[in-house]
Parts: sequence; C-alpha cells; structure tokens
Amino acid sequence: MDLAFTAEEQQFRDDMRAWVAANLPPEIAHKVHNALQLGRDDMQRWARILGKKGWLGHGWPKEFGGPGWNSVQKHLFEEECALAGAPRVVPFGPVMVAPVIMAFGNAEQQQRFLPGIASGEVWWSQGYSEPGSGSDLASLQTRAERRGDRYIVNGQKTWTTLGQYGEWIFCLVRTSNEGKPQTGISFLLIDMKSPGITVRPIRLLDGSVEVNEVFFDDVAVPATNLIGEENKGWTYAKHLLSHERTNIADVNRAKRELERLKRIAKAEGVYTDRRFRDEIAKLEVDVIALEMLVLRVLAAETSGKQSLDIAGLLKIRGSEIQQRYSELMMLAAGPYALPLIHEAMEAGWQGDAVGALHCAPLAASYLNTRKTTIYGGSNEVQRNIVAQFVLG
Repeated sequence: MDLAFTAEEQQFRDDMRAWVAANLPPEIAHKVHNALQLGRDDMQRWARILGKKGWLGHGWPKEFGGPGWNSVQKHLFEEECALAGAPRVVPFGPVMVAPVIMAFGNAEQQQRFLPGIASGEVWWSQGYSEPGSGSDLASLQTRAERRGDRYIVNGQKTWTTLGQYGEWIFCLVRTSNEGKPQTGISFLLIDMKSPGITVRPIRLLDGSVEVNEVFFDDVAVPATNLIGEENKGWTYAKHLLSHERTNIADVNRAKRELERLKRIAKAEGVYTDRRFRDEIAKLEVDVIALEMLVLRVLAAETSGKQSLDIAGLLKIRGSEIQQRYSELMMLAAGPYALPLIHEAMEAGWQGDAVGALHCAPLAASYLNTRKTTIYGGSNEVQRNIVAQFVLG
C-alpha cells in the first residue's frame, strides 16, 4: 500500500495552502493558534468564506453543489485549514445532517435545506443525547406524536453543542414503542424558533457555555420535516455517524496542537528537559501513527478496495491524543496553568498572576478535553465495537 502523495495531490495541497493563506482572516487564525475563545461571529465568518467558494460542504458530491473531491483531497484540504489556524467547521450542518438529507430526503427537502447549509447562513444543531440516553441512544424518550399534518414533540435533549446559536436542529424522536427500541425512532428537522422550545445553557468547569439543554413542550413540527420514513430514523442516524469516519480522529488538529505544545514548552523553559522532551516525542510518534492509520483508510478508499471499518479505533486514539497534549501543556506551564478567567484574558491582561498569554487558556482546554473519551460513543463502548467487528 503506497501512502505517499502523488504529484497531483501535492499540487492540490499547494493550491489549498495558498488559498487558505489568502482568505483566512489573520485575527481568527491568531485565536485558533493560541486557543483563544472563538465567538459565533468568528465561526460564522469563516463558514461564509468557505460557503462563498463552495467549499463549506467540501465533502459533498457535485450534484449537490460540492466540489466532488475524493477522500485524499478532502483530507489535504482539512489538513491545510487546520495547520493554518482555521476554525474547525461546525459539523452539524455540512458534515452531519446534509449527507442524511442527500441520501434519504426528498427533492423538496434537498432544495429547501441544502443551500442554507452550503452557504454557511443557517446554523444547525444536533438533538441526539438525552439525560438518560447517551451511549445507549436507542433508549431515547423524546416523543413525536403524529396529529394530522403535524408532529407534536415533547421531551428534552442535552449536551447540545452550541445550541444557543442554533436556528434548526435535527432530532431523533420516538414515534413508536413497538418492537425493538431502535425500530421506533424517526429523524425530524425542527425550526428552533418554534413556540415551545426552550434552550438552557450548561455552564462548564472552564466557565464557558458550549453545551445546552433543549426542552420541547408541545412543539408543532410540519410532517413534511420528517426525513425518509417514519420509524426508520435509526438507520439514518447510523449513516450520519459513519459519514466522514476518518474525520473523527481529528489528526490534523493534533498535528497543529503538537506544534503549539512545543512552542509552550520552549517559552516556559522546559523543552531542554530530557524527560519532558521524551513525553513530547512519544506523543509525536502516536500522532504520526494515527496519521498513517488515517492514510491507510484513504488509500483503500481511493483504490476502490474495501475500506477499513475502524471508526471506533480512530475515535479512541484521536480522543486520547487530545487529552495527552492538553495535559502536557498544563505540565509545561506549571503554576501558571490556572483556571481561565474570561474577563482577564479578554482584556489582554498578562500580569504575573496568570503568566504569559499562552498560559491563560490551558486550564480551559484541559478541562474541555476530558469529554473527548465520552462523547460520540464512549471509548469503552468503542472498544467493544472494535473487539466485535474488527477482531471477530
């Protein structure tokens, strides 16, 4: 298996690098490289820049307005964006719900929803997890009852990432209690401006509001917003979760954060410590190994061979690497890795109490990455899946 990029692929990389350098706002790149807080305007601004070029949906086929890139081209584009300091594309619209609408939505739904996603104008949220249904998603209880040409939705979703900005939300809802739990779930698109929807922020340990609770109280949803068939939502959800399976490894961000770790270690005077550099070296080896695994998947896809079904393994390794580089950054900063004080950092204060600016976000990043081994299916569940389907 040849993991080297061809001359054409290298040229594609060079073209992408030049385009990103010319179009990525430097103030946004500065925030990303230094882990400073990105606001809605920052994320939406970059999304619209990509949308204007037709690249927000860079994984979309040409018939739906995408560039029609192959898996290697998509990987190279994502890598150049990450290394340049571009914000990670908020995935709920272009990466998650759009492929479901393309595959299972009707023509009217595709014409109605896809343009707003492709342009970056409409912000989508995901309504999957519930207070009692996380890794065991099939046990969800949010109910959608069909009444004429509408569904009446009641229930609660939780851990809704950036739901405070959401304009639309795609939800798994229970439409039947007959048979296995998976067979009674439907996939519904809901306007978050609908009467009866309440979004309640969840303040995290780092002081930020990244996730939310979303309550549905007799929310009327047109039946035309049902994707595909009633009670087939579990099938559509599996399609969503399997889409862009190499992206879950987040190897491109890991490469960028590895360089940030080295900068912090040098700034804090610990890069010359042999034991600390050993830890950086071990992390770098694991990042390279993860990248090789991703490239093996891409090579199989582009050659037409059976792609390696290792989404669970990619998720395990990728999430563990995220936690490790955040831990090493904390160790490098030592006592200056204090919990983030938003007001102080936003004011540009760099007094002795918080150390240099690069130290200010470290505690927030560390606390935030504790979740990576839980969301998207906990790593314990992923190991069971790997054992069952990969090892046999």
